[in-house]
Parts: sequence; C-alpha cells; structure tokens
Amino acid sequence: MKRELLKGFTMLAMIIALALATAAVSNAQSTNKITADIPFDFVVADRAMPAGEYSVRANSSQGDLLMVQSQDSRSSAIRWSNSLGPNKDKTHARLVFHRYGERYFLAEVWYGADSTGRQLLKSRQERAIERELASISSRSEQARSTYEVVEVMASLR
Repeated sequence: MKRELLKGFTMLAMIIALALATAAVSNAQSTNKITADIPFDFVVADRAMPAGEYSVRANSSQGDLLMVQSQDSRSSAIRWSNSLGPNKDKTHARLVFHRYGERYFLAEVWYGADSTGRQLLKSRQERAIERELASISSRSEQARSTYEVVEVMASLR
C-alpha cells in the first residue's frame, strides 16, 4: 500500500514538473520579440507593409508562425517560417530582406541571442518575380543587378 502511494506521488510530481518545464519553454519562446525601424515599404505574405517601426514575434509554441506588426497596429501579417541554423559570423538581431528592383520582401528573422533564425516562406509575388528574372536569362547583367539582400538591424525585447 505504501509503495503504491509513493509511486502515485512520484508520478504526480513528475507530471507537474513536466508541465512547468513545458510552460516555461513556451513562455520563453513567446517573449522573443524583436523591433526594427524599416526605412522602406516591404511585403510579407503578399501583404504590402509601409515603412515604419515593426515588431516580429513567434505566434506559436514551436516558433514556426511569425507575426509582423507595425507599432501603431495598422499593418500586420502572419507568415509560416522554417528554422535556420546558427550563423556564427552574425550574432546580432536583424531582419533580412530580398530586394528586386524597388520591391522588398521580408525573408529572414534573426533574434541574435542564440544566433539562430527563421526563414519566411516566399510569397506568390516573390516567386513570380524570381520566375520572371530566371526567364530573362541568367547571363543578363540586368537580371543580376535587380536582386540584392538587405539587412536591417533590430533589437531584442
């Protein structure tokens, strides 16, 4: 009888410890929020976002759903993302954009603290531009000059 009672208490303690650990991890992930002042209009998930100050945070416990929202809450978008491995050369928080001519697309979010990041899935607009550039000819100087990677510094909050 005592042995069964002890087993029951041990199992209950383990379940409570596991629940607390899971809550702590999901809470830590949900507080990963970075802010950045973006000096140009850009696109997230086929939504046009005006230049301004934005915050980006994980909107799911796994961190694969990112929410991009302006400080005034007038513009927001949610986009699926994939995990990116550590980048030991760059450990600061930043947002990475793909620029095609005068159009910017949010491509990556780096939180900086652990030097890992998230890669946003490409929007229909960005994929269409990539196809158009590929059809121009890979040897064309114009096609090469229209694509650029742009990084904007961010702060972790």
